[in-house]
Amino acid sequence: MMHGPLPGETTTQIPAGTGPLAGVARGLSLLNRIIIVFAALALIAACVILSYSVIGRALFQAANYWQDEAAVFLLVGATFMTAAYVQEHRGHVSIEAFVGLLSPTANRIRLWLVDVATFLFCAFFTWKSWTLTYEAWEDGQVSNSMWSPPLAIPYCLMAAGMTLLCVQLLLQIVMPLTGERR
Repeated sequence: MMHGPLPGETTTQIPAGTGPLAGVARGLSLLNRIIIVFAALALIAACVILSYSVIGRALFQAANYWQDEAAVFLLVGATFMTAAYVQEHRGHVSIEAFVGLLSPTANRIRLWLVDVATFLFCAFFTWKSWTLTYEAWEDGQVSNSMWSPPLAIPYCLMAAGMTLLCVQLLLQIVMPLTGERR
């Protein structure tokens, strides 16, 4: 089950209007589609890296100092950076126990309240992610492995992805208040 649109509504979240909010929504949608392409490439790269790691250890007893962390960095980036795209299409998991029991108006209010609560949580998470990124960058923090990549890389990807998710949620909160289609 997903936190999807109400029966009879479309899944597109891009307003048809020409106002500034519609332009922001279209721009974010375009950015999300571009990020999806890079996230797909990152997932493929993570698969290749992990496969190389397994084959290299099994056949050649090669050390793998960097493979696991590189794959994790790619997966973290792909996961967090695509969160706004998933939210744009209402693809996040949710409980729909009340959808059939509530009227369409009550369901719209429920969706809006869920978006507000989600935004508040994500805004806090975003703030903490940027704080973590700044501290990692400022202190020059690196991972504990022999490869020692900077921790600012995955933290920045996490923070950027959460920022995009907050912008997407904010659009979904403001659009019904301005009368634009959701």
